[in-house]
Amino acid sequence: MSTHFAPAPLITADHDALRRDFPLRPFAIRHQLVGHPLLTLSRIAQLAAELPRDLIEYNSGKVAISQDPDAIAALDLDPVEVVTRIETAGAWMVLKRVENSPPYKALLEDALLSVARARGFNSLLDAGFEQVEGFVFVSSPNSTTPFHLDSEDNFFVHLHGEKFFTIFDNADRIIVPDDEIERSMTKHRNLKYDESFAARGREFHLFAGDGCYVPYQWPHWVRTSGSFSISMAITWKTREVRRLNDLHFFNSMLRSIGLPQPPPGRQPLRDAFKLAFYRAVTTAIRPLRASMAMRPLLRRIALGKRANYYLKRA
Repeated sequence: MSTHFAPAPLITADHDALRRDFPLRPFAIRHQLVGHPLLTLSRIAQLAAELPRDLIEYNSGKVAISQDPDAIAALDLDPVEVVTRIETAGAWMVLKRVENSPPYKALLEDALLSVARARGFNSLLDAGFEQVEGFVFVSSPNSTTPFHLDSEDNFFVHLHGEKFFTIFDNADRIIVPDDEIERSMTKHRNLKYDESFAARGREFHLFAGDGCYVPYQWPHWVRTSGSFSISMAITWKTREVRRLNDLHFFNSMLRSIGLPQPPPGRQPLRDAFKLAFYRAVTTAIRPLRASMAMRPLLRRIALGKRANYYLKRA
């Protein structure tokens, strides 16, 4: 007679945090991904060679918390070199949408499934984990990720080195006004930071095996310490998050032609009309987005001339 044992959860968190804070407030997590064969430098270098170029972004890690995106120094290295030389390259890199690689997709889903089960669900969909995506970060020692916000929920897992991750309340409009949220989501993610904000932030001091939950649109900035760093963002978009993102994108397009819009939620009936129109248009052009040649053009049309800033070295 055999006994079946459930696999050890890849991500764990305090039960009270999952019950009380998820998905509205950040909290600390632990994970079992340190040393995973898909998350070593050599395997990440292989991934950098395999991903489409518009899914890889990198630049100097010597940047300010409040960084002008037009003044970020580029690196004269190809993506694989950035990874293999990360200890001395003075670089910051993100490999986006790693779920395009089947082994990484399985890893992301297994990690989130452990959270779903801890919350009493049997599947990712039951738990609301839709459109699962992954982003792998490699950073040189003493690098900074500028102040920004992201358009998805995120379990951020730290794998190597020491990292300081500071998060701010997304409801605090003193820190990020509504129009800056829209601009950050649709033009360039960097936000303006003032040192007076510091006392309002919550800092997570991360070592290998640590992590944190980052709720949708909560602004944050990150710095590494004296060792190179490897981390991964395990993200998902709920139906509500996708709705809000689509409205932000359509509002940005209307603003660009001189028709600024109130943020989502202020005018529900107008939101519903805009959402239906935007989704009809994007559904029609979705097949074009599969083309590497067309993706940069579509981003430029929708988001403006800086939409493809990370392809400037391609």
